[in-house]
Amino acid sequence: MSAAATGATTGPETAPETAPLLLGELHASLADPLLDAMTFLNEVTERYPDALSFAPGRPHEGFFEPESVHEYLDAYLAHLADRGLSRSAVRSALFQYGPTKGIIADLVARTLANDEGLDVAPESLVLTVGAQEGMLLVLRALCATPEDVLLVSSPCYVGVTGAARLLDLATVPVPEGPGGGPDPQAVHEAARAVRASGRRPRALYVVPDFANPSGTSMPVEARAGLLAAAAEEGLLVIEDNPYGFFARGPGARPTLKALDRRRQVVYLGSFAKTCFPGARLGYVVADQEVVTPAGRTSLLADELAKLKSMTTVNTPALSQAVIGGLLLRHDCRLRAANAPASAYYAANLAALLRELERQFPAAERARLGLSWTEPEGGFFVVLDVPFTADQAAMERCARDHGVLWTPMAAFYPAGGGERRLRLSISALSEQQIEAGVARLADFVRESAG
Repeated sequence: MSAAATGATTGPETAPETAPLLLGELHASLADPLLDAMTFLNEVTERYPDALSFAPGRPHEGFFEPESVHEYLDAYLAHLADRGLSRSAVRSALFQYGPTKGIIADLVARTLANDEGLDVAPESLVLTVGAQEGMLLVLRALCATPEDVLLVSSPCYVGVTGAARLLDLATVPVPEGPGGGPDPQAVHEAARAVRASGRRPRALYVVPDFANPSGTSMPVEARAGLLAAAAEEGLLVIEDNPYGFFARGPGARPTLKALDRRRQVVYLGSFAKTCFPGARLGYVVADQEVVTPAGRTSLLADELAKLKSMTTVNTPALSQAVIGGLLLRHDCRLRAANAPASAYYAANLAALLRELERQFPAAERARLGLSWTEPEGGFFVVLDVPFTADQAAMERCARDHGVLWTPMAAFYPAGGGERRLRLSISALSEQQIEAGVARLADFVRESAG
């Protein structure tokens, strides 16, 4: 009797292959060049491992010691014991899934009070898998319909525009003003233009301190003006603050959240730059009140936790424990703990600006049409160059001159930046910066010629 007659299968050797998936039938974001930007940078770095790289905005690895992980974990375990937790409770806290909103919100709240003067209730915090998850949760919660629009400072960090693209959320760029950060008048104009098109401007994303990629920082007066403009337009402000500790000079500027009197700022924080990125730990401060149709109230943080329960379920307890122990070891004062790193990055930034000045005297800069930003802190300097600074140019620079940088075009949501490139100082030494700028100068002259 045949296999067909008995209903038996013919075996894997004769089974038809599944038809190839068509990219056009997958989510449209997968065909967006924006999502290729990070992957390309990683791949090109691997292809040219000997090149000096101004591309990554990651912390300097010299501040990390493997033994510290055990010390921080022990410190957190001691903290749990001091709180009277039994061995069984400690085992559950570390090895089980745990609360969706996280287990170290109290320590993060203490740290924000010490470092930023922020009076944050622990229940308004959600611990996330990096700030990137926080962005996704906030955008998903705030933007309910296809008519909701996110305003973004331009140039803008690709992580938030990429997250918006995954969520099919429209973004509208708001140009940076001459002093740094989104211009308040431009916020008004963008919000009104969105409304005129029949859509709703929902929120504004901004990095007030030493932004990625531009390196700009908002003066205090501009911060108050931005909050006022956002309030007039009915916008929530999504503040992202990964670089605030790394100023070149003394004195800290208040965060937008510290100036917030209307609960209009949703604050994104990260321990990637201030502790270490491998922990993949971030947080959201979402103290806005949410009212149900029945009149019950909750915090936006509670609503974000619902979304998180269906994405990552909860943030790894082990990562939280290690960062929690680090906070405890430094008395929940990360600004003071980061003083050596801040001094290192400030020296590197000064070295980069000095070497650019030395390699390109004023007369040559004028002849080439070359200029650069002079940020007050952070990791990034942006060069305006007399050629198209795209991925092909970057790869040519890596291959022929042994130096890598980041093209800026991907940071402009509405197009632009084709003749701009970003240099990051965070992962290099001063000696590497000097050598790298010399190589870059040869490439710039070659490309301009």
